[in-house]
Amino acid sequence: MYCRGEPVVNLKRTGVSGAMSESIFIGGGGADYGAAQGLLLKYGNRHGLIAGATGTGKTVTLQILAEGFAAQGVPVFLSDVKGDLSGLAKSGTPEAKLHEAFVSRAQKIGFQDYAYSAFPVTFWDLFGDQGHPIRTTVAEMGPLLLSRLMELNDAQEGVLNIAFRVSDEQGLPLLDLKDLQALLVWVGENGKDLSLRYGNVSAASVGAIQRALLVLENQGGAHMFGEPALELSDIIRTDADGRGRISILASDKLMNSPRLYATFLLWLLSELFEELPEVGNPDKPKLVFFFDEAHLLFDDAPKVLVDKVEQVARLIRSKGVGVYFVSQNPADIPEDILGQLGNRVQHALRAFTARDQKDLKLAAKTYRPNPAFVIEDAIRDVGTGEAVTSLLLDKGIPGIAERTLIRPPSSQLGPITAGERADCIATSPIAGKYEAKIDRVSAMEMLTARASKAAEAAAAAEAEAERLEAQEKQEAQAAREFQKARRYDGGTTTSRRSSRAKGSDALSAQLGKMVMKELTGTTGKRIVRGILGGLFKSR
Repeated sequence: MYCRGEPVVNLKRTGVSGAMSESIFIGGGGADYGAAQGLLLKYGNRHGLIAGATGTGKTVTLQILAEGFAAQGVPVFLSDVKGDLSGLAKSGTPEAKLHEAFVSRAQKIGFQDYAYSAFPVTFWDLFGDQGHPIRTTVAEMGPLLLSRLMELNDAQEGVLNIAFRVSDEQGLPLLDLKDLQALLVWVGENGKDLSLRYGNVSAASVGAIQRALLVLENQGGAHMFGEPALELSDIIRTDADGRGRISILASDKLMNSPRLYATFLLWLLSELFEELPEVGNPDKPKLVFFFDEAHLLFDDAPKVLVDKVEQVARLIRSKGVGVYFVSQNPADIPEDILGQLGNRVQHALRAFTARDQKDLKLAAKTYRPNPAFVIEDAIRDVGTGEAVTSLLLDKGIPGIAERTLIRPPSSQLGPITAGERADCIATSPIAGKYEAKIDRVSAMEMLTARASKAAEAAAAAEAEAERLEAQEKQEAQAAREFQKARRYDGGTTTSRRSSRAKGSDALSAQLGKMVMKELTGTTGKRIVRGILGGLFKSR
């Protein structure tokens, strides 16, 4: 196997001519087929299509294209839906079941430099079971792709956009699903205030998003979000001998959640588009990206998402990235995107139904005609391992459609063992970098801290209010007691005054009685007569 980065002696980086070449050998013909077909490296970033019904050889074509790009120093990223592509890490052997068939085909198509070889491979797995964990953050995913992932309606997507705006304005990092769930709780609690500024934030929409997050978490989406997040430089690597590393995403388990699979790959494309610098028209691609089961990307996709994919496909080639869609039928790809796929390998399409026949005719019309055969008939009749190919020529002109026998792979056809995969993971250049998940302070912890501080402040305010209320009660009680004491003292003084008044009145009465007694007596009468007589005499 070739996992540690050692050079492999018997690998020959060859093209159509058999020497160091500017093209990748795809296949050839012989007496019953057309000329040898090669994909020009300088047009490798013009995108491509690998299509055909199940069992017609799409996986082998993907494998030999990955080998060809890697051999020419171009890093490759692909998804392994069935588990077969892990064989790229191990060389084919003469003891293999199809050895004689491979050698015979190589001779028939003129592939004189055919030899077995392994290729440098890095295994990735969203769940961390069959490769290095591969993650992104909620913030990097963004509200558009998250809305697609959770199948939100327009109103719910609007609320999600408000949540992301709040995250930006208040410095609340959204790293994993827990952060988004905590922020949505805060948005729901402050919905009235947010509605005045951003528009209606209904509790029903917040609740619907929370339920969708729960479903996503149950599907394994929690593994997708967190840190350390993927660094793009780790999928754009070349080895010491100059060959590009092939990054293989284990997707057999991921395919149980098709929307999660498609959204993750679309996010990765978007990140490449946003972060890579412009390179113009390079001599060879900086990275080639194979999107297997591409129909999952477009099934029930809203127009805004299809427009985004079209924009990425149109502009990402200037970043040196070639995107190759792999699907059963060209009709699975929107017409605006299909028109940008210059390099095409069309395996057999079956025409069992009226719709199949219509799709077959439409597929045939997208190829440059060849007077030697009817393209529609060729697409229907080619066997396993054969294809109708059309590859870009000089000046980017589409080549004439040709019936082509696809060359045999140099690496092992079929999966490697679990032990061999584990050895590759343990000895890869990034071993140990992504395995331990980091949970740093982010939106959930910050909002929890805010809530704790608010609760402490509320408790302190309540305690202060209770203290003031108790103090007021004490002061009121003291005032009442003081007033009561004053009333008691005032009543005693009045009583004393009353007693003294009563005593004076009694004394006056006694003196009056004594005077009247004297006056009515003999002495009194003489005094009275004397006084009166004196008065009358003087008058």
